[in-house]
Amino acid sequence: MSLSQLQVIMLRTALVFCLAAVVIMGRSHEGHGHLRPKAPSDQDTSQDNSASVVSTANKEFAFRLYSALASQPDSQGKNIFLSPISVSVALAALSVGARGDTHEQLFTGLGFNSSLLNQAQVTQAFRAHLDKNVSEDATQGTAVFVDNKFKPNPEFLDTLKQSYLTDGFTVDFTKSTESADTINKYVSDKTNGKIDKMVDSLDEATVMYLLSYIYFKGKWEKPFDPELTTEDTFEVDENTKVPVQMMSVEHNFQVYYDQAINTSVLHLPFNSSYSMLLMLPAEMETLEKAICPTHVIKWLKWMKPKTYQVFIPKFSIKTSYSLKEVLSEMGVTDMFGDRADLSGLAEGKKLVVSEVVHKAALDVDEKGATAAAATGVTITLLSFRYVPVLKFDRPFMVLILDRETQDILFMGKIINPNN
Repeated sequence: MSLSQLQVIMLRTALVFCLAAVVIMGRSHEGHGHLRPKAPSDQDTSQDNSASVVSTANKEFAFRLYSALASQPDSQGKNIFLSPISVSVALAALSVGARGDTHEQLFTGLGFNSSLLNQAQVTQAFRAHLDKNVSEDATQGTAVFVDNKFKPNPEFLDTLKQSYLTDGFTVDFTKSTESADTINKYVSDKTNGKIDKMVDSLDEATVMYLLSYIYFKGKWEKPFDPELTTEDTFEVDENTKVPVQMMSVEHNFQVYYDQAINTSVLHLPFNSSYSMLLMLPAEMETLEKAICPTHVIKWLKWMKPKTYQVFIPKFSIKTSYSLKEVLSEMGVTDMFGDRADLSGLAEGKKLVVSEVVHKAALDVDEKGATAAAATGVTITLLSFRYVPVLKFDRPFMVLILDRETQDILFMGKIINPNN
């Protein structure tokens, strides 16, 4: 049974999509009161300034989250792909119901300075962000699934509905398989079937499942001609090469060579305000340790157009992460244990976050181009003019961002296009 009905954009063919979910469970005992939320700062900041502070924090969080995830033993030698903004949205929505030290840790972990920002300002900033990303190219939103015997704080649900574009549903979590099926169907609908199993099963103690999703469909401004795609090899490491379908195009591209970190950066704009940046480093470890928001600002500012022959492999990857350990290492610990204070979600109930799950997928091929821009430049062997080559035939990093704000929607690294 639907708790609320919010207008959403139907998803069509997916290029990129990501989901983050927070699983909230009840403890066997009742809570004895709760800590009050931290008082809002007396500092008077305008809406625009608050949004700017939150945006800056989100960018910094993106690279901190990527770094923490990349350093995990299970991530070594594997593709990484995630939507840090999807995780930010899920945790920011959760912070609406957090109190005391739990709220402070969430704010600190997300990079929000509580002396500059209060909860209302953060919520307002995310509302503006989500409103902006409901478009033909990108769709973001959240959903909350609540157990039919659990009574959440109406103010919490109202804030999610008004500011986080939340779809709300009631389920019976004691029927683990049925509730999982309900969530999986919702996720499958939002991703056009690309992710058809967000959860296998849920603990009967689950009282709430908070889900954040983001979907992006981009069309290349400068398309790749499928007839120019050929079989090639990709060097995973010095001992491993794999076959790939390598797309190619010769065109005027913006490229920047960052000498300090020995990395070539290619700018691939979509027919919108969004772009993909591909970073080809001499040493991946050097790039990963150095990359931060200021690099992105510098690259976009100083890129120069020049004709290049560009080679990029076609690939389709899916990733799945448990972020509980990663977030704990980033200082967000209390919400996972006995010290959790989520009393803003429901009065008098002792609640705890049992898991934060993130799933993502990325498809890159010639179909990312619009039909109107299908007049690609054919490369001919008869041309004797020198055209520099930029070939992504070894591990590289990828960012998808908003050119206007530099907000990072997705990021990752491709170690093996075939995995």
